[in-house]
Amino acid sequence: QLQLVESGGGLVQPGGSLRLSCAVSGFNVGGYAIGWFRQAPGKEREEVASISMSDDSTWYADSMKGRFTISRDGSKNTVDLQMNSLKSEDTAVYYCAADPSDGLGYGDENYSYWGQGTQVTVSS
Repeated sequence: QLQLVESGGGLVQPGGSLRLSCAVSGFNVGGYAIGWFRQAPGKEREEVASISMSDDSTWYADSMKGRFTISRDGSKNTVDLQMNSLKSEDTAVYYCAADPSDGLGYGDENYSYWGQGTQVTVSS
């Protein structure tokens, strides 16, 4: 069974950086997309960034471009999200998820597998 486990969340000051990691296990996700999503209190879940495990193509939400970088490490079977220049509005629970249809930027509709989430708080 496919499992995704997030790590790396925490408290950071505005302007700081965090690196989130999603450990993928239990299934060959070679043809999947792995995405990072976030949900802040009172807001809808939004797609932050995603990567195709087939060809390493990536997608970013407009507000993350230039600040966030998604990458994967095939040897460790992890997908990381490097977050720089963090703002208070980046505060949310961050989730990684897997989409068997390998779609990027289409939201959470096709993501079938989800991790438990990790809290990111940006505050001084």
